Amino acid sequence: MERRSFLSHTATVAGGTALAGSLGLPAASASTPHGLAPSAPADPAKSGNGQARYLTNRAPLQREAFLRLPPGSITPKGWLRAQLDLQLKGLNGRMPEVSDYLGLTTSGWAVPDQPGWEELPYWLRGFGDLGYVTGDAATLDLTRTWIDRILATQQPDGFFGPTSVRTALNGGVDFWPHMPVLDALRTWQEYSGDERVVPALTGWLKFLHAQPPALFSQGWGSARCGDTIDTAYWLYNRTGDAWLLDLVHALHDNGADYTHTIPTWHNVNLAQGFREPAQYGVLAGDPSFTAATHRVYDTVMGTYGQFPGGGFAGDENARSGYHDPRQGFETCGIVEFMHSHQLLTRITGDSVWADRCEELALNMLPAAFDPRQRGTHYVTAANSVQLDNVPKSHGQFDNSFAMQSYQPGIHQYRCCPHNYGMGWPYYAEEMWLAGTDGGLCASLYGESSVTAEVGDGTTVTFTEHTDYPFDETVTLVLSSPKPVRFPLHLRVPGWCAAPSLKVNGAATKGRRNGGYLVLDREWHARDRVELRLPMDVRVRTWDGNRDAVSVDRGPLTYSLRIEEQWSRYAGTDDWPEYEVRAGSPWNYTLDLDARHPERSFAFSRTHASASADPFTPQGTPVVLRARGRRVPAWTADDENVVTPLRDSPVRTAERAEQLTLIPSGAARLRVTSFPTAGSGRDATSWASCTASFSGVDEPQALILNESSVPASSYDQDLPRFTWWDHTGSAEWVAYTWDEALAADGVSVYWYDDTGHGSCRVPASWTVEYRSAAGDWTPVTGASAYGLAPDAFNDVRFDAVRTTALRISVRLRDQVSGGLLAWRVRTA
Repeated sequence: MERRSFLSHTATVAGGTALAGSLGLPAASASTPHGLAPSAPADPAKSGNGQARYLTNRAPLQREAFLRLPPGSITPKGWLRAQLDLQLKGLNGRMPEVSDYLGLTTSGWAVPDQPGWEELPYWLRGFGDLGYVTGDAATLDLTRTWIDRILATQQPDGFFGPTSVRTALNGGVDFWPHMPVLDALRTWQEYSGDERVVPALTGWLKFLHAQPPALFSQGWGSARCGDTIDTAYWLYNRTGDAWLLDLVHALHDNGADYTHTIPTWHNVNLAQGFREPAQYGVLAGDPSFTAATHRVYDTVMGTYGQFPGGGFAGDENARSGYHDPRQGFETCGIVEFMHSHQLLTRITGDSVWADRCEELALNMLPAAFDPRQRGTHYVTAANSVQLDNVPKSHGQFDNSFAMQSYQPGIHQYRCCPHNYGMGWPYYAEEMWLAGTDGGLCASLYGESSVTAEVGDGTTVTFTEHTDYPFDETVTLVLSSPKPVRFPLHLRVPGWCAAPSLKVNGAATKGRRNGGYLVLDREWHARDRVELRLPMDVRVRTWDGNRDAVSVDRGPLTYSLRIEEQWSRYAGTDDWPEYEVRAGSPWNYTLDLDARHPERSFAFSRTHASASADPFTPQGTPVVLRARGRRVPAWTADDENVVTPLRDSPVRTAERAEQLTLIPSGAARLRVTSFPTAGSGRDATSWASCTASFSGVDEPQALILNESSVPASSYDQDLPRFTWWDHTGSAEWVAYTWDEALAADGVSVYWYDDTGHGSCRVPASWTVEYRSAAGDWTPVTGASAYGLAPDAFNDVRFDAVRTTALRISVRLRDQVSGGLLAWRVRTA
């Protein structure tokens, strides 16, 4: 469903999918992000021994594990700075040139009687933080201008922004678009010390607190209420106002229930909303809430995240049956999921969330933009072989508009171009965290420096030298005015089995604390820490997606290198619009060593610099070599979308070839989830599926449903194939294999929407096979051709050896027809 339609369609978030499992995960400490508070109240809570001046949670909020440092504390360098510079010169940094939602005289966020919704808030929070991490003067100046304009719109009752928002949600206030604005105001206050922000947020949250609690069960604000909870904690830690905690209870009690259910399958709602139980647990003090967040994540990823990259199949909504790696993840979902993982890292201290943030940032986020960041697209998929500006009408994507070409997309994609800007700046700001023990945490590795107060309040600087994630060594050099004792927490990624440490050249073990190595010692100027994170090749098998495999080395996942043919189809020199097509074969299996699959790959470095622009095929500093075999029947469909995977291993007679794999973040066209090559009866003969006509439903549904058992002929939870809108005609659907196989039966489950639409079981049907001469020939000895709805109709026939079978049907007069499943019995 399109984003604009979704808001009006889903006025209330209710019901949902019940979660399996018990509240049994281990407890973890909890909190929300806070930083330096220039205008803090007297005697605020402090971290560690009470000297380092970073706000922690006031009672009764639970103590957080790590704290967000004030914006400007961290200076990104190397490849990350290169990405931020591209952003400054690209779409996010120059968005006012192209977006009519950002006019200082036409936006309701500056002139309340003008229209306004989420676009300006989305853009401003990423844009402002881009200024804080780069120090770019023009960006900071425009940020201040917008903050001034927004604050000037506040009314006596606390409301601010577009007047139309007051009554936009069923006659009440739509509190969703304020959530990103609150983030922007908070980080501005932390950066600048602006004394207007705390009173302004107090006024807005008082206004919200005065609303009927039922309001919190409506719209996207309900599905994303954790964002407002985060702001309420932020304000409570600065003012101590107890009514803010009452507001948190009201938001949790009336908002979307992620504690017991999955109340929405909208991908961005899930990417933001799944963390709400853990956030509420900061106040509730009950570890079952953190367990609920883990459970929602595991349920979503276990069903729809069965491919590499860290995202899930949510090309608007996650939908039953649509979980193949061709589905894709919305750009908004990528950056919101990253932000949720960052927040959960600080709340829980569990390094798995930083691992997950890193996976998304390095393997999926760069491919969401063109290499110059002048455009983005709506969805990024693990397997994608053509990015064009053509709508896909078969239902493969859950939207009717074109979603894959690179363009500014201000109106085509709307949310994503305005929202993507938070991705890299937030990542930079979360590289280093303050510890509540007075220490520091290196959380997300990359060339950088950080200046922070530690131990007794001494200000120190760590300079980080590394080519991570393209190299396995991280070196930290300390600058300090005097000796000072504090703990240094170093994240050990979950993929790293044998980290090693040196301090001033001498090997040391450090203290292992969960996913961290901790060095608690007296530190001196010029102390040098060397952390080595050995990067071995790993092969992951995705048993939830037909035993496909993906290949990792360290934090990077690798994709097949496909020749990318870029063509500009519209736009200007400043804002070009691109389609990308494949100029080389992509339909390969991986030929793996059966006993030691990781030995099937050879790692090498290129001459490219990791600190330049490593997220292009030409700029990547690292590659893997592998062996693979083509699968001729694995093709794109009639809309140039890669067809779904088949069960691995796959039988193919094609010769082995040497393949080059590059980091998937550098690949805009990508095959990242591979079938494996096999032989004999245990291997699958790959089938392509085609039909006489596919107007709105594609025959690939029959591949997706190959092992599914429909609930009825009107099962709406499974993909379907129909010949709609053909009626009363002769039609067919066929499987074609790369090599001949012996078949002696089929099972067909008809689609029939009697009482709802105009599809019925057909008038008649037969099975035909392709003869040695290439003709379609009816099978012989067939049992009765069944026409029963709500059941598999089994037909047995004399065995045939063939490279293709097809079902030929005669549709009933004035109605159409289709199938939910079609299985072939091999002799």
